[in-house]
Amino acid sequence: MTTAVPPMDSPFPERAPTAPAAPTAPTAPGPAAGAATAGRPRWERPAYVALLLATAVLLLWNLGASGYANSFYSAAVQAGSESWKAFFFGSSDAGNSITVDKPPAALWPMALSVRLFGLGGWQILVPQALMGVGTTAVLHAAVRRHFGPAAALISGTVFALTPVAALMFRFNNPDALLTLLLTVTVYCVLRALDGAHTKWLVWAGVAVGFAFLTKTLQAFVILPPLALVYAVCAPTRLRRRLGQLLLAGAAMVVAGGWWVAIVELWPASSRPYIGGSQNNSFLELTLGYNGLGRINGDETGSVGGGARPGGGGGGGGWGETGIDRLFSANIGGQISWLLPAALVMLVTGLVITWRARRAADSLEGMARAAFLVWGGALLITALVFSYMQGIFHEYYTVALAPFVAALVGMGVAMLWEERGGKAAALTLSGTLALTAWWSYVLLGRSAGYLPWLRWTVLAAGLAAAAGLLVGARLGRRFALGAAGLGLAAALAGPLAYCLTTVDSTRGGSIVTAGPAVSGGRGGMGMGMRFGGGELPPGAFPQGMPQGGPQQGQPGGGAQGGPRQFPRGQGAAAGQGFPGGQGALGGRGARGTENFAGGPGGGGMGGLLGGTKVGTEATSALRKDAGKYTWAAAAVGAQNAASYQLASGEPVMPIGGFNGSDPSPTLAQFQEYVRSGRIHYFIGEGARAGGEGQTGQTARGGPGAGPGGGTSSAITSWIQANYRSTTVGGATFYDLTAPLNGTSAPS
Repeated sequence: MTTAVPPMDSPFPERAPTAPAAPTAPTAPGPAAGAATAGRPRWERPAYVALLLATAVLLLWNLGASGYANSFYSAAVQAGSESWKAFFFGSSDAGNSITVDKPPAALWPMALSVRLFGLGGWQILVPQALMGVGTTAVLHAAVRRHFGPAAALISGTVFALTPVAALMFRFNNPDALLTLLLTVTVYCVLRALDGAHTKWLVWAGVAVGFAFLTKTLQAFVILPPLALVYAVCAPTRLRRRLGQLLLAGAAMVVAGGWWVAIVELWPASSRPYIGGSQNNSFLELTLGYNGLGRINGDETGSVGGGARPGGGGGGGGWGETGIDRLFSANIGGQISWLLPAALVMLVTGLVITWRARRAADSLEGMARAAFLVWGGALLITALVFSYMQGIFHEYYTVALAPFVAALVGMGVAMLWEERGGKAAALTLSGTLALTAWWSYVLLGRSAGYLPWLRWTVLAAGLAAAAGLLVGARLGRRFALGAAGLGLAAALAGPLAYCLTTVDSTRGGSIVTAGPAVSGGRGGMGMGMRFGGGELPPGAFPQGMPQGGPQQGQPGGGAQGGPRQFPRGQGAAAGQGFPGGQGALGGRGARGTENFAGGPGGGGMGGLLGGTKVGTEATSALRKDAGKYTWAAAAVGAQNAASYQLASGEPVMPIGGFNGSDPSPTLAQFQEYVRSGRIHYFIGEGARAGGEGQTGQTARGGPGAGPGGGTSSAITSWIQANYRSTTVGGATFYDLTAPLNGTSAPS
């Protein structure tokens, strides 16, 4: 390679040739050692500290606005802070009736925080925010080691300003810990490649194992490219490379398998039911609902129960699949701002380093290995997300954020060094112009959202691109100015989305970053109305408009209030929802329904975003709560979670997350009632006359999966044998006072 202009920060800090190592022993220090020990510029450390502080401020600012965020996981955190058994299993309640539908690793840091500092939104979410700062630091370290401080700072900044990252590291879903562990995995693999170090490869296996305990099989998606790159590029004999990979695999199995082994060997009668499974098996959950079902769309027990209408090859209710999925209206603004640039940088980096020898044999070879590792992780994850036909939410794309950020930082640093050549200058300029245009497109998808910004970004980006073309001729200072303007233009759109995200309330099970977009779902405050998005067509009851929010309504691109459904269009209580709730958590048959979720609601409002719990209901649950294992039971985990978090007392979620799990059975529930272990059953919001309408879940909505009949049977039995009363707008059944006035009915 040749350099016509002195580099600002060379990605290859030392140009002295490095002698290749003996084939049977680790090589001498190569580019990693050089990059780590080379003289640091005076601005590096202050800039690095500023990056971490700015990331922390972004993630902690207004953190309490989202309250308990996803109450499904917050309830499990609360339970784990009260019961070590619930902590270990990841139970939804301290009575240990059922677990969440994921392994519990992501819950553990939050539960420990609540144990130490008490229950509250901040106590739950601060560990997540700190994981975001940690991911930024690990990413910075990984990129700096081989490409210098400027590349590392660019990568860290791009990651911190990725909208979906600003969302998920302020939320309590498992994706925050998963993203941190995937970044640690790549870092460890790169350290292992730099000298064929077994220790670092084993640590990579440990990170993947704990990632499995965070979100099961998604942790394994990046393994094929990482293992292949190591097998081909590590500077040692093939036999040793394969042996190291086997050791790393063993470490992965131990790190992720110990908990699985305990759960599978533990007698099912004395542990909570495995939520999300239909046979009380974590292995079934892993391979089915959370595994292959996500790929082929056949997810028994999911929302709507198994495959959905139109599932086929088009993604069904979870959006169209295809190579352009990540650029679509729903997803583009979450992750794709710099995705085109990352792909260009990947190709460019591989072209420049293609003739390099194996990883640690040369500085350029290590750079090539880094492009292969980060790029391989990006490509395979992007392809899986693009074509998976099962449940897919926009926030899953946070897993791509560190890969995109690393490739952008590495590629920009390499092209900056080579900018004196025509090809490098054209590539750098063209990539910036492409990024500015794509930001213009993304910003234009939100009607009325900062219209001046999209034109400013486009103009500044194109001007900077032109400046980079002639920068080598006009001197270093001019080139630096053009580069700074270009970086600002590239990051202005993501920054605006991030600020919109942190300045608004996000809650529920389906959340998105940034404003509402035309043709998409999500936007400011959506989570509090409808869990941040829409459900697939198969999950709507008959008579309810399908396809989610439209323009002029939440998630539709224009501003508007809660979407209203006329009487008779999905407003009838009990139509397709667990617990007989009316459309989207409203109150039964009372004129109109909205996304807000009425008091005591179950249904879709309770399913995806919890329900509002008043002081009267809270007081009722707390009264004599110490006499019972569960202060109450309710259909659906989000519904139950709202009452549990409000009262601090265990509330059994019948049927798990969406009421479709066969737990508990009718016989089990009857035995709990006979033995006096449950005080109340909470139905839907009250209607005129105070009578509840709980129980009809047979029309294909949530709660109507293979186990949904269990929830319906329990509800019907309660209605037939216990009198209802209205408590704070919710329908309560006192399970200690049967209609016959003597003993609990059979």
